[in-house]
Amino acid sequence: MRLTHFSQHRGVRLELAKPRDAEAIAILSRDLIEYGLGWSWTPDRVRKHIHLTSSMVVVARAEHRVQGFAITRFLDKTAHLDLLAVSESYQRKGIGQDLVNFVKSSATSIGIPVIFLELRETNAKGLAFYQALGYQEIKRIPGYYRGRETAVRMAAATGCQGGEVLFSLD
Repeated sequence: MRLTHFSQHRGVRLELAKPRDAEAIAILSRDLIEYGLGWSWTPDRVRKHIHLTSSMVVVARAEHRVQGFAITRFLDKTAHLDLLAVSESYQRKGIGQDLVNFVKSSATSIGIPVIFLELRETNAKGLAFYQALGYQEIKRIPGYYRGRETAVRMAAATGCQGGEVLFSLD
């Protein structure tokens, strides 16, 4: 069975990643997220998450190439959006929002009421993006990124009717 959703952007499909997508996802992570920190989301690490039943790796595919992705881990009562990126030529077209909505919909469908994420404190565009999608800053974590950069932890409710969850400051 193949799970495919179409993006707001014509010609873009959202679908579960395949192992062969790991290298493209890892390169987008290296170039758009991990720049200046060293490469930790290597193809092998991404491939591991593609295979884990507790993770979901979604790609935005256009022109037969991965143009964006989201990697999410599902825990008992929360989800964690580990990474999200869209290639520069496809940014500001609603694809990032489509990926976040795909993650939110998936979390809601399995009864997870909250999604957490972290991003660099210096990522003003990312902060504005997530705030526009209903994420709230809950904590700043000095040295989160390789002991050098502060992270902003954010959270958003999924709308799931599974009970109230308070955003933890830990």
